[in-house]
Amino acid sequence: MKFKLQFFIIFLLLKSSTYAKPNILFLVVDDLRPSLQVYGDQNSYTPNINKLAAKSYLFTKAYAQQALCAPSRNSFLTSRRPDSLHLYDFYSYWRDVVGNFTTIPQFFKENGYHTYSIGKVFHPGASSNWSDDSPYSWSKKPYHPSTEKYTNAKVCVSSDGGLARNLICPIILEEQPQKILPDQQSLNAAIKYLEIQKNNSKPYFLAVGFHKPHIPFKFPSEYLTFHPLNKIKFPKNSFQPPLLPSVAWNPWTDLRKRDDIKKLNISFPFGRMPKNVTLKIIQSYHASLTYVDHLIGWSMGEHGEFAKYSNFEVAAKVPLIIRVPKLNEGHIISHELVELVDLFPTLVHLSGLSSGMQTCPKDKTVKLCTEGKSLVPLMVSLAHGQAYEGKKAIFYQYPRPGTFPTQHPNSDKPTLHEIKIMGYSIKTKQFRYTMWTYFDNEKFTPNWKKVYATELYDHLFDPEEENNLAGKASLSNLENSLKTALIKGWRYI
Repeated sequence: MKFKLQFFIIFLLLKSSTYAKPNILFLVVDDLRPSLQVYGDQNSYTPNINKLAAKSYLFTKAYAQQALCAPSRNSFLTSRRPDSLHLYDFYSYWRDVVGNFTTIPQFFKENGYHTYSIGKVFHPGASSNWSDDSPYSWSKKPYHPSTEKYTNAKVCVSSDGGLARNLICPIILEEQPQKILPDQQSLNAAIKYLEIQKNNSKPYFLAVGFHKPHIPFKFPSEYLTFHPLNKIKFPKNSFQPPLLPSVAWNPWTDLRKRDDIKKLNISFPFGRMPKNVTLKIIQSYHASLTYVDHLIGWSMGEHGEFAKYSNFEVAAKVPLIIRVPKLNEGHIISHELVELVDLFPTLVHLSGLSSGMQTCPKDKTVKLCTEGKSLVPLMVSLAHGQAYEGKKAIFYQYPRPGTFPTQHPNSDKPTLHEIKIMGYSIKTKQFRYTMWTYFDNEKFTPNWKKVYATELYDHLFDPEEENNLAGKASLSNLENSLKTALIKGWRYI
């Protein structure tokens, strides 16, 4: 099972208010892939998200710019790509190392909004200056649940009755520290904030970040009843593709650190997860998601992989739902290619605060600009049943320390000074092409002449990416065309 990143789903709900400026509720769900009923996932049970989607825009082809928490979050919150932020790990803050770039919440704060962060919005730590980018982005100190400190604590009951740091961790709330979980605390804080704002004349931008279904899969055990093990669908493409370059493989190092997975003694890096454990992982992922749904890109065995940390479709693709009262009152589906860097200009456009954002120039630093495009023209066209020509291609990437999976350095999460290779991907409506190139981690640039491996997948005939077509003579013209477009980059599509 490939856990999604990035990691996650993003909901954007613009709520009409009595004021000229609309209120904005921005929801981020960590490590959520499109494993939702509204996206056709047969293992999923998400009735509340279904209700939201019934009155929203649902984007079926939305992609994160890197399948890792901090780089992806900083990317969509600033509308800059990882190469522009010089962030591929967790350990640098863009305002210190690149430029004083404006964020989504900062823009609204500077335009008269009260902005507030609850839970995991920015990735905590060095990548957000140990402050969730305060005071730039937020009007008051961000809220973090007090139970976050138990995220990796020994609170999971193991088979021998002891407590462990397990991957699969159904729990009984009354037996947990403080008798509550972080996401429930975040929900309570969000409800309290919204109640207070009812009497406030100032418009608000509220960002709420839920932790689950990020590992460990810690959730109230009763949610397993929604996902009987005998009903769980096992992935059809559960084997490592035979022509997959070793540099493209992620050996799910995070999972191997969990006590219950350690006991399995799975060989590194290509050993297979036992089928019965894979089914329990899928079950627990979806139970975690149903838990979050009731409060409101991961791999799950595809290609024999788990977690994010790759350029596979299941790692980079994310769910995206946008609710805009008065623009649409029904379920509208978009199959156009979109990127998370498109969120900032879309929100600016929808808010009416500006007619648009300028595209970031190539050769100079600008505080407020975008490396995406507003989705509003697409949304308006869809609402009126009109044809619209969206992006011809989108781009994402993932770093590696070497050509073969390693634990030290961690090939899933290399630090900046360890990165020697960058996997750059271009995704069109039919194809995904990836070049694994030498990467200069001091100049933050690839060497397109030093290529370690390539990948080419035809999503029309091979949507699960099992057959790497790169290097086939009959497809040389196609491959050269995609290569040229990839090297030119997003500005020239």
